[in-house]
Amino acid sequence: MPASLSGPVNRVLRPVPAWPLYILAVLPPAWLVWGLFQGRLGVDPVKTMEHQMGLWALWLIIAGLAVTPIRRILGVSFLKYRRAIGLVAFFYILLHLLIWLVLDVQIPAQILADLTKRPYIILGMAAFVLLIPLAVTSNAVSIRRLGRNWRRLHLLVYPAAVLGGLHYVILVKGIQMTPILYLLAILGLLAFRLPWTGRRPR
Repeated sequence: MPASLSGPVNRVLRPVPAWPLYILAVLPPAWLVWGLFQGRLGVDPVKTMEHQMGLWALWLIIAGLAVTPIRRILGVSFLKYRRAIGLVAFFYILLHLLIWLVLDVQIPAQILADLTKRPYIILGMAAFVLLIPLAVTSNAVSIRRLGRNWRRLHLLVYPAAVLGGLHYVILVKGIQMTPILYLLAILGLLAFRLPWTGRRPR
């Protein structure tokens, strides 16, 4: 994006705070609950809720990874929204997990069996575990206390994103292009961070 356009866009974004994202984040799950009571979620509403929450979480993870490429290529900065995007993504992943545990499987023995035998569940759980310390430390106090280690810790989002993409690819039956495209988008955004992909803009 030319500097003549990126400048005005950044000026428009500058006074817009990040906190409304947390309020807006409640609307999609509330919409699913409303659809559940209205009978609009198909023949298996629990699976619909479970999959939709996971898909929305993956969208947000990709959006968080896209912040840096957008800033470098277009000169538009969404950096102040990245933490909120990450926390909302974690919230959706947590709901995705709780729906699976409480509403879908329910039986503790079956849950333990799935955690050890189903590759896509193992990958998804590994991604969730990697994201826990990131969510816990996504606050100003942790940033001050951890210093440079905070940035090192939050590099865990990269393997977590890849694991999430693989979780989606293996979850669906057969070879489907949509999950593969999601995984390729994640890999592409991570590849953009490699040293030879370009310089940072002034």
